Amino acid sequence: MKGLVLALVLTLVGGQKQDLEPIFHTGKTYLYGYESFILHGLPSRGLAMAGVRLTCKLEISHVSHSDHLLQIRSPKLEEFNGFWPTDPFTPSSRLTETIAACFSQAFKFEYTEGRVGSIFAPEDCPILCTNLVRGILNMMQITIKKSQNVYELQEAGIEGICQTRYVIQDDSKNNRATISKSKDLTNCQEKAVKNMGMAYIRPCPTCPLKARNIKGTVMFTYKMKYDDSGALMTSATSKQVYQISPFNEPNGAAVMEARQALSLVDIKRTPISAPKIQLQNQGSLRYHFSGELLQMPIPLIRIKNPDLQLTEILRQLVQNNKEGATKEASAKFLQMVQLFRVVTFDQIESLWVQFANDLPHRHWFLSAICAAGATDTFRFLKQKIHDEKLNIWEAAAALPLAFHFVTPNKQTLEVASAFLTCPQIQKASMHRIIVYLGYGSMVNKYCAQPSLCPNELLQPLHDLATEATSKGDAKDMALALKAIGNAGEPASIKRILKFLPTFSPAAASLPNRIHADAVLALRKIARKDPAKVREISLQVFMDNTLAPNVRMVACVVLFETKPALPTVTAMASSLLTEPSLQVASFTYSHMKALATGRIPQLYNLSAACNIAIKLLSPRLDRLSYRYSKVIHVGDYSPEYQAGAIWRVYLMNSPSTMFPSDIITKVRGYYANTATDIIEVALRSQSLTDLIRKQNIPFAEYDTYKTLKELGKTLLGWKEPPPEDPLVSAYVKVLGQEIAFVDIDKDAIQQTMMSLTGSSNWQLAVKQVVEEVQRGISGQWTLPAMVTELRHIVPTVVGVPLELSLCGAALAQAAANVDIQMSPPLSDNFRPSQLLETNMDIHADIKPKAYFHMIAMMGINTQYFQSGLEFHAEFSANTTMKFDARINMKEKNLKIETPPCRQEVELAAVRSEVYAISRNMEKVDSEKKSQLLPRGEVPSISDQPFQPSERSSRPGSWKQSNIPSVISKGYQQGSEEAHHHSIGRRLYAHIFCRKFESLGCSACLSLKSRNSAFIRKTYLHKLVGELEAKIVLKPVHADADIDKIQLEIQTGSKAASKIIDAASSGSKEEDETSLYEDIQAKLKKILGIENMFKVANKTRHRKKRIDRKVKTAVTDLWAEPSATPLSSSSSSSTASSADGKEPGNENKKDEIRQSGKKRGSYKSGSSSSVSSASSKICSSSSGEDHSGDRHCSGGSEYFSEQANLPVYQFWFKPADEQDPGREVLNSSISSSSSSASDEGTSRDMSQPEFLGDSKSPVLAAVLRAIRRNEQPTGLQLVLYTDTQPMRSRIQTFVSSITGSSRWKLCADTSVISSHKVSGSLKWGKDCQDYQIATQIATGQFAAYPAMQMKLEWPKVPSIVRTTARWFYSFLPGAAYVLGYSQRQQRGPSHQGTLVMALTSPRTCDVVLKLPELTIYDRAIRLPLPFPSSQGTPMSTLPSPDRNVFSQATLSIIENLKARCSVFQNTITTFNGVEFNYSMPTNCYHILVQDCSPELKFLVLMKRLEESADLTAINIRLASHEVDMYVSDGLIQLKINGVQVPTDVPYTSNSEASMLISQEKEGLSLKAPDYGIDKLYYDGHGLEIQVAFWMAGKTCGICGKYDAEKEREYQTPSGYLAKDAVSFGQSWIISEDPCAGACKLQRKFVKIEKPVAFEKKAAKCFSVEPVLHCVEGCSATSSVPISVGFHCVPADSALNLEGQIRLDQKSEDIVSTVSAHTACSCHQQPCPA
Repeated sequence: MKGLVLALVLTLVGGQKQDLEPIFHTGKTYLYGYESFILHGLPSRGLAMAGVRLTCKLEISHVSHSDHLLQIRSPKLEEFNGFWPTDPFTPSSRLTETIAACFSQAFKFEYTEGRVGSIFAPEDCPILCTNLVRGILNMMQITIKKSQNVYELQEAGIEGICQTRYVIQDDSKNNRATISKSKDLTNCQEKAVKNMGMAYIRPCPTCPLKARNIKGTVMFTYKMKYDDSGALMTSATSKQVYQISPFNEPNGAAVMEARQALSLVDIKRTPISAPKIQLQNQGSLRYHFSGELLQMPIPLIRIKNPDLQLTEILRQLVQNNKEGATKEASAKFLQMVQLFRVVTFDQIESLWVQFANDLPHRHWFLSAICAAGATDTFRFLKQKIHDEKLNIWEAAAALPLAFHFVTPNKQTLEVASAFLTCPQIQKASMHRIIVYLGYGSMVNKYCAQPSLCPNELLQPLHDLATEATSKGDAKDMALALKAIGNAGEPASIKRILKFLPTFSPAAASLPNRIHADAVLALRKIARKDPAKVREISLQVFMDNTLAPNVRMVACVVLFETKPALPTVTAMASSLLTEPSLQVASFTYSHMKALATGRIPQLYNLSAACNIAIKLLSPRLDRLSYRYSKVIHVGDYSPEYQAGAIWRVYLMNSPSTMFPSDIITKVRGYYANTATDIIEVALRSQSLTDLIRKQNIPFAEYDTYKTLKELGKTLLGWKEPPPEDPLVSAYVKVLGQEIAFVDIDKDAIQQTMMSLTGSSNWQLAVKQVVEEVQRGISGQWTLPAMVTELRHIVPTVVGVPLELSLCGAALAQAAANVDIQMSPPLSDNFRPSQLLETNMDIHADIKPKAYFHMIAMMGINTQYFQSGLEFHAEFSANTTMKFDARINMKEKNLKIETPPCRQEVELAAVRSEVYAISRNMEKVDSEKKSQLLPRGEVPSISDQPFQPSERSSRPGSWKQSNIPSVISKGYQQGSEEAHHHSIGRRLYAHIFCRKFESLGCSACLSLKSRNSAFIRKTYLHKLVGELEAKIVLKPVHADADIDKIQLEIQTGSKAASKIIDAASSGSKEEDETSLYEDIQAKLKKILGIENMFKVANKTRHRKKRIDRKVKTAVTDLWAEPSATPLSSSSSSSTASSADGKEPGNENKKDEIRQSGKKRGSYKSGSSSSVSSASSKICSSSSGEDHSGDRHCSGGSEYFSEQANLPVYQFWFKPADEQDPGREVLNSSISSSSSSASDEGTSRDMSQPEFLGDSKSPVLAAVLRAIRRNEQPTGLQLVLYTDTQPMRSRIQTFVSSITGSSRWKLCADTSVISSHKVSGSLKWGKDCQDYQIATQIATGQFAAYPAMQMKLEWPKVPSIVRTTARWFYSFLPGAAYVLGYSQRQQRGPSHQGTLVMALTSPRTCDVVLKLPELTIYDRAIRLPLPFPSSQGTPMSTLPSPDRNVFSQATLSIIENLKARCSVFQNTITTFNGVEFNYSMPTNCYHILVQDCSPELKFLVLMKRLEESADLTAINIRLASHEVDMYVSDGLIQLKINGVQVPTDVPYTSNSEASMLISQEKEGLSLKAPDYGIDKLYYDGHGLEIQVAFWMAGKTCGICGKYDAEKEREYQTPSGYLAKDAVSFGQSWIISEDPCAGACKLQRKFVKIEKPVAFEKKAAKCFSVEPVLHCVEGCSATSSVPISVGFHCVPADSALNLEGQIRLDQKSEDIVSTVSAHTACSCHQQPCPA
């Protein structure tokens, strides 16, 4: 038995894995050699890299149970900067000494079963040294599972707790084991990471890991040797790689590689001596970031005496600023920010005392204080504002920057809360708004880190909301809600709900804008608690009682919570029954915008919206501009993981014609993060009230009192609450609201008064003019730190890897402006005096801007820096120095400026990348290597990572990277340098354009030296040097230029200026010469004679050319024969250019025609297109309104053409239509068309010089005045000729020296009311180049249309090259926009755009280019264009009215609302048409002003004598106007007095009213009351109201609010079931004994038994029904549908005791009879 047990034990022991955790035995010291290094660079040979290496000896000794000692000996730190692996490491002796000092003491650490516990170090040990120890001990962290050889777990390490995979290989025969472990550094639960400046960048938690642009991994390999006493780690190696791809390119990534090697050297018997000082617990292996603000990613500064250093830097800054050294100033400014982060409060105070009174130093000081963002700088700023040491504008500029840059912690939050209660802040409302909003942003940033946000941080904001509510202060409510929205904490939800009527009935009395602000405050909270916000916003969205704009804002917030498909579907289903078309239109367009998105974060939402919009009616997509919309523009590149969207939310309210709320935002996406870049909102309310006449006492008029009494008789009538005019706006930057403004009625009226009606505005103008006269002199500087973004992660070595972006901007301006006026302004100043003064202006203005950005990847500590640095800078610099003389009386302006004296760099962009190495011991001797060397690059065969590019041709890079515009257009005049010897790395071009007459030349210089020849990625294109600059250089000529002068003369003296310029000031010519002599001289001076001689010769030559060989240049505007317009067989170019293609198209289109017609066409022209597409047709009759046009083919033309594609229709100009003539056959039609075209072309191209009959209206001379030489330059002359039917403008530009024949001629003509043409010619006598255009109206098929035509017979090569480049984008752009396209040859130098109006809201578009036709049908127009389909051109406006100006007026008129009543047909303001027969003798409220002003009332009744006749009663101010028919004539009574209708009647009150005879009736115009026009002819009526009455009317004509679904609203707001009950609800009840109307509205009861909810019930109508009065019986009635409220049959409710049935719920709908006529026999009336 004992033997059996022994065998079992031996078997069990043999099968168990040996313990592999490293063990250090007590009493022994283990000596290891340690080496680690880090390199940063691009993984391509031949590019510079930077790095550091640390080597040392390690001694490890076991002290007690788990305590071990680590002694680091002989540390050596070396720097690398050069080309790996050829260049050596450079020792850094002084930095080594610094590190050796902190390693002199031993470190203690806990180590148990392969896991490192707490680490103990001396108290004064720098955190850098402690982290280096963590890097060493991190190699000893091993987690062994005895039962598995391959396993995964989450393991703690220096980088945090990350996913780790182990593989163990056990060599039991040799008692050795190899352990391999790898970590995925992108998959960590608790990652050690430090982010700065990224609080507003939102990561995407659901996006795939593989798509991230920062990826990292680390691999460890251990060699273990074990025996019975335990395992010994003989060696360990690690390799860590971080790959950073800024553009998400697989081959375009920068790499950080870190390696460690630990090898056992010896084992000693002597233990390490215990440390003599007390060691402090420094925590676990997890990397520790320093508590203070870390070193900025700028060159190191050795900080010894920061206050003295700041003093010196400030003085240097001011000196650099004076000298214009912007680059040095920008670097010094960033150093100031760094130093301000380490100085104490007292040191800042002493510096302020030193520099506060020196203005230049003060600006730099305050800017750096704001950007520093430290606790002391923030406290200092608060103290200065409290002590009122800063003026109001300095504080307003400093506060937003300070709150943005400050680091949120407990200390700074205490200072921020003190800002809120500061009395000086409370005084200025602007400061108070900035501080509250900034405090909310600080809370948001602070609470982004801890999981729970302390409630006491939110308490000041909650208190402000509570206080504002109790006081009823709307401005403070808005401020509190916006600040709470900035904070974005779920704990504030309960406070927000108190401002929403859906959840708090008391909030119903608050203004709508407060409701909207409350909903918007939920947006940022949705990022932390999307489910709760989604629930709230969905309820608000579904609440029909809220204002439409509040519900639309809720829709925006709801979609920002990224709802799932069920929620989106529920929203879509609610839209099917949505009563508000504004909300329906907005939600539909928002869904449609989201459905087309390609953003990864919104994939699920896009898919849900795609499904939802299929459930909705497409009519929502066809709603007009009156309805709210969402405009979405954006794109996303999955390849580069970057994109941007721009959204505009347009929210209309019922009381506006145009959007009342506009919110626009730009959001950027990069590497699966999202950032709200900027958002701007503008909200307006009742602004239209300001454009009308003010101060009219409507409340004092009789109409106001009448309408007040009338409102009491209308059941359930409620007056709408007054709305004060208001404009509010807010700005959000990076998702945080930084400012908002509310401008109420008082502020608006004060502004309007100061601009228009105030008596003091002339004094204000005089003060401004006097201030300007004193001159402007000074120098201004605005420095700012634009951004500081930093992402820091630890490396296995123990030093941080930092990715950072830091930018500073500097704006400067120096100005010296002196203005002299004569005569001086008098005491009784009038602005008209300015028109009689002479002004002399001397100005010297030098604006300058500079922007510097530094991006870094590498090690950035207080002791040393190593890595890659990318520098980019933009500079703009200009000088405006001029003298100007303005003579207002003589209409003369003369400006003189000096020429180019020296080379000036106007604008420049530069970038370069370096590998840098810096350390604190040698701050001034940094090592900087350009990443791309200037010498020879290793051959491509030495680059192992580029197998695919080894066979590239030597010139392929250059050819693929030079734009075609450059290579073709500027190759001859450019300079190319250094382009063959070093592998096509260098690209250098200089493009210059000389202006010798002005003595200067402008040059564009492009230089690039990058590594794209290694790998063609965006990152490699950035690596190297890039420079682009625009330089202005002087041109040295024989005679130097003294000055450049521009003189402009208008009026009668324009001609004399040109003559004076030509004669160079000689007085040989008599100024009083005859008019003809002046014109002749002008013609000679301008060289116009030569131009017209050439033109005339050309025209005579054209007449002799046979028509068969006409070209586009000869007959400019004839329809090109290359298109199928001309079907004449004599057109030879038709067959050559487009004869075959249209025929093929027609075969494809399969046009149905009779065989006879097709055969006749083939015999007529073998190369032409079919008759259906080629005939030119004209209207056969002026009375034909059907749109049919009669051609030789008969009336089948349009039936055939209807089957044609739209691009085969042809445009017929209006001028060519002859209603009285029928075209005999197609050939005659074609030839007559050609003749007409030729005639038109001849008229257009006929060179008529306006100077023969007109004087120039403007002359301008630009000349360079030289010493002892004739001036050179250009002169411009402008002629105009305006006639009732035609107008023309001619412009001539020529050289003022007679030797040059270069000229530019522009001619624009309005040929007729239907045609405008223009041409531009330039070159020698205006004959070298030519561009011509024409715009004409006419017909396109059966529709009115406009054609725009452009021809370019000859243009310069650069224009052709640019056009070709643009042309290449057209097909893709057309495809993206949804247009159809077709490859179809056309005239080679002509483009035509035709827009045909197929309905008031749709048009067809055809764009024909030389080789491409783009077209689309039924494109929605933003505004309705008043035109009926098929209107023949004969019905268009008469020729004496310009169709182009008429179109604009027609659109404006069409926007105004009209209501009409004709017989039984009524059309409301919203365009809803219904039939309603008015009961006779009963006045109906047709339309009335339902605003609180109650300005007018229009009543209408049908007369008993005739069913076709009506009478109307109009109440305006103190006027009661009656219009009616008597004895067949229209009669007019005003205030009961008969007035003749043939004499216009005008009121004498403050608001005007005009009644006049028009056509067969009377018209009334009262624009001040809101009635633009009312027309009455006895049978019907049409009324048109003003824009500003939108949403303020009521009655049968409706509310004019575009809500067509809610058109049948009764006075109580109830929605009637049909048109009859709606019309009857607006009948005015009269005294049955005194009035003629015997109908009254009464509540009724369903007489038959009703079962409601399975019980017997009695039901009463919720709206009264029209019944005859007591004592009268009904003679006619109509059935109407009414809602009923039901109660149990035994209820006490009855008609007699219940008067407010209209407030009861509607349970059932039933049909009842409404009386329409009564017969009265026994009416109970008093005698």
